[in-house]
Amino acid sequence: MRSKTSCFNGTLFRKNLSRYWPLWGLASFGGAMFPLAMLLELLHNGFRFWSPLETRQAYYTVLSYGVPVISIVYAILCAMAVWSYLYNARSVGMMHTLPIRREGLFVTNVLSGLTMMAIPYTVTGVLTVLVTMLFGGFEPVGVLVTVLGVMGESLFFFGLATFCAFIVGNVFMLPALYGLLNFIAVLTDFMVNLLAQGFCFGLNSSYSGTVEWLSPVVYLVQKISPNNTYETQWVTDRLGGQRYETSVPTSVTLENGWLIAAYAAVGVVLMVLAWLMYRRRRSESAGDVVAVGWMKPVFRYGCAAYSAILGGRLLYALLWESFQSGQYFTLLPMILCMIAGGAIGYYAASMLLAKTPRVFKTTWKGMLAVALGCAALCGAMKYDLFGVTRRVPAPDSVKLVNVYAAGSNYYLTPGKDDALIEEVRTLHQTIIDDKDYILGYRSRTDYDFVADTASTEMAVEDSGAQSTISNIRITYMLNSGLKVERRYRLYLTSGRMAQKGTYDYLLDQLINSPEMRQKCIRWQEEGFQLDEAWLDTRYNGGDLSSREAGLILDAVAKDAENGDWGVYDWFRVDNDADSYEIQIHFQYRLSESQFNRTYDAIQVNVKEGMTETIRALKDLKLITDADLVTNRERYPWQYGKGGWDQYDQFYKQFNMSPEEYYDRYGEYPAGWFGTESGDSSTETEIDPAVDDSHSPSMSAGAEATGLGIIGGADGPTVTVTAAA
Repeated sequence: MRSKTSCFNGTLFRKNLSRYWPLWGLASFGGAMFPLAMLLELLHNGFRFWSPLETRQAYYTVLSYGVPVISIVYAILCAMAVWSYLYNARSVGMMHTLPIRREGLFVTNVLSGLTMMAIPYTVTGVLTVLVTMLFGGFEPVGVLVTVLGVMGESLFFFGLATFCAFIVGNVFMLPALYGLLNFIAVLTDFMVNLLAQGFCFGLNSSYSGTVEWLSPVVYLVQKISPNNTYETQWVTDRLGGQRYETSVPTSVTLENGWLIAAYAAVGVVLMVLAWLMYRRRRSESAGDVVAVGWMKPVFRYGCAAYSAILGGRLLYALLWESFQSGQYFTLLPMILCMIAGGAIGYYAASMLLAKTPRVFKTTWKGMLAVALGCAALCGAMKYDLFGVTRRVPAPDSVKLVNVYAAGSNYYLTPGKDDALIEEVRTLHQTIIDDKDYILGYRSRTDYDFVADTASTEMAVEDSGAQSTISNIRITYMLNSGLKVERRYRLYLTSGRMAQKGTYDYLLDQLINSPEMRQKCIRWQEEGFQLDEAWLDTRYNGGDLSSREAGLILDAVAKDAENGDWGVYDWFRVDNDADSYEIQIHFQYRLSESQFNRTYDAIQVNVKEGMTETIRALKDLKLITDADLVTNRERYPWQYGKGGWDQYDQFYKQFNMSPEEYYDRYGEYPAGWFGTESGDSSTETEIDPAVDDSHSPSMSAGAEATGLGIIGGADGPTVTVTAAA
């Protein structure tokens, strides 16, 4: 009778489940706490019934943000359990002498691991469905999609853990390699940008996200999310009979859910590769750091590369950075620091592979290659052999252009803003061409700027001419999904701003053009949906209705068209002197398919001359003439030479601050802060020069345009005065 070969052994399967029951048992107990907590919360809130769409939204939220994080940890624990015999010589010898072929061992252990992953999710899911059914929120579509999503993510993460299990020969290396592969794209992206921004002019990003899909858990959390639409409805409580107004979901979908299926397919491929490695795996490799021969050079030189960049950057910061001139790295010291860091990683990896510290005589050739690689990489970045500094994307490759300058974001779309996009590209190219001029000025200045602040302004005197330092950011979203972002700290002068062809002139012409002033408002722009608006004044404020917001935006647009709002003065330092304490806030919801952010917001500071906006606010009964007091009138000590000395004298004489006095009497005493007086002798002579560094009323750096970004990544504008 012919014997049959089985690819599954039931005895081994049951042995795995019984042996490792504490793992899946504790996980099931922890998972059961979530539906229990949900039940107690619902009971505590008065037995409120859930709608099916609310249930689906809750399922998708957990699937998007909870399951990837849980699975990445639980999968490696299950893999370490079922493949633990591979890392002990006695255990692997015993398993391979059993009357079970390697195919049977592999399939049985894979099914054991997947079953251990499924049990806690099954327990949690069944209890959650029972709780939602109890409260009228059972939703079969949401349950089905969530079950498929959990299965797909479990398959991928366990497949990746299994793949890692057959690369290494040491149980402690398994979680290390698994963690590295899950975050390798993020780590590599960060390291490359860390090095490149020290060499490449304009590159000031620590993370680009170019190959983020190679870091699965990060990519899944970033890309998969519940997409909800709401409408406001009056609903009746089923138990109390009370009616109340609430936002009710009208549709809930899982955005980019197909990614789970794609990663699940990758998980299957990884398990097939693991099986191919298992067929050729030597039992004697148990205990080795790396069990696969072709992976040993990858491990050695990978450790050297990561150590060279991270360790080299650390050594440079400790030993040389304080001596470098300018913002960018000095080439030779950086090469030496990277070689030192690379040597540490290279020889550490070599010792682990050889299981002995005596590796120096046999591995010096590899170390020479590491040193040459460090020198070549630094030289290529220093002299821009990769074209990073010179890169200006072609118009047909761009999906969106974002410019941040003068305290505002500007979004430009091809097909509608082609002329403005070409102006931005011309400005960008001119800045690149003037690299030596810009860096030459910066190497002579003693001013230190915050690299992440894109609107830091400094007004200075340069040989009698007005000048300023302004930061801008240019971002191109490409059709390929990649992003090109550059930040520049520009030295501007009034003379060059009047000279055609200079970046000073091009920047001023771009930002102060009528088209860009309208772009500041975002009103009726495609891709922007007004989400919320509110008004702040000195004494009151409140939310604005959609009608009020629309009328005000129309008025601001007219002021911008007339040149009464949005014209930015690069050299004026008392930017907020003519502003009232009236701020109008507009928050927009952006289309995520077009923009890399969900919300954008602007703040319009109302100032003198904005006749249309002031008229609209008065017509809507939102302000009165009492609100139309400028900062120069209300806080005159901020805008006059010696004003703060008068402030201290005023406080001593009247036993109250000038602000309190003005609020009480509506004016300052005669002779104070430049007011007319019968006595011609005043203690302090008022001068139009500015000292606003101690302003208690307005945030530093209110823009001349009256526009600032709220909640953006660029921070507030900072205005200071200095002498050259």
